[in-house]
Amino acid sequence: MVALQDADYVLAKLDWMRDNGIWPNGLRYLWTDAFGVVLLVSLYEALGDDEYIGNAEWVVSEVDRVLGRRRGIRIGEEEDRDGQYFHYLAMWLYALAVLGRHIPSYRNKGVELVHQIHDAFVIRGRGVIWKMQEDLSGPYPGYGLGALDAFDGYVSYRLLDEAALEREIEDMRAIMERQVPSLVVTQDLGIGMMLWMSHFFPGEGWARVQRRRCLDMLDQMWMPDGYFCREPSLPHVKFAFTNYGVSVGLQAVGTMGDRVERLNDFFERYRSGDEYDRAAITHVMACSSHFPGALLDGGLAPHSERRSG
Repeated sequence: MVALQDADYVLAKLDWMRDNGIWPNGLRYLWTDAFGVVLLVSLYEALGDDEYIGNAEWVVSEVDRVLGRRRGIRIGEEEDRDGQYFHYLAMWLYALAVLGRHIPSYRNKGVELVHQIHDAFVIRGRGVIWKMQEDLSGPYPGYGLGALDAFDGYVSYRLLDEAALEREIEDMRAIMERQVPSLVVTQDLGIGMMLWMSHFFPGEGWARVQRRRCLDMLDQMWMPDGYFCREPSLPHVKFAFTNYGVSVGLQAVGTMGDRVERLNDFFERYRSGDEYDRAAITHVMACSSHFPGALLDGGLAPHSERRSG
């Protein structure tokens, strides 16, 4: 399938979110802000308007101001979004790498962040802690090792700076090799993100194995109404933002284009009746589904190297 490039949808959605104080002028949340920064850079690369690079830089500065800590970045601004998630940090590193296409200092910023967080999260040879205390002094109570976190780190680190992060990449590679034989992802967003990660290094063994397993699992999770359920055992549970993540993954590996279009149509009409109807994560992820842009390897980037910093 050809990746979607509905910039008009994104521009209208951004105007609506801004007018309603949802994003980028709403409460900070690291996952949403990471996808949002990539989206803004994608618009710059597609349209050539410097305003979008300026907006991306503003979001990064606000994340630093509101969520930044001496080591790492807090999950979100709201009171119950304390601590640090490694997979959120890895997505933020990807956003910094994308912005770094145009302003190289953001790549340096990403490398510095890795140096702040890596040794706190990683238990070498065993795994990556999923959630840490906000000061990175230890695991968050009740949380253990993450299933996808080593893959998140491996991909983001390599795309950021393979030379500067050689040791950290090898730490992640060793953990991945332990996990790949038995890892079967069954949650919708996890599947989407694994597919997305696999497309950057499609010839590597882990990527081939996980791509096949994830696509097989999605076939079990597709519902006739036009969405992917949360898990195979939960056929009636559905979330817009997680389906949009699946859409990004499917567009990354270039398959199930009809299902991507159907889920976009379904969730454009669907209302959950809860906070997700207006949540920034829902609408920023919708934009990413309609216009993945710089989320895809080789996507866009015609305005590269126009800046320095």
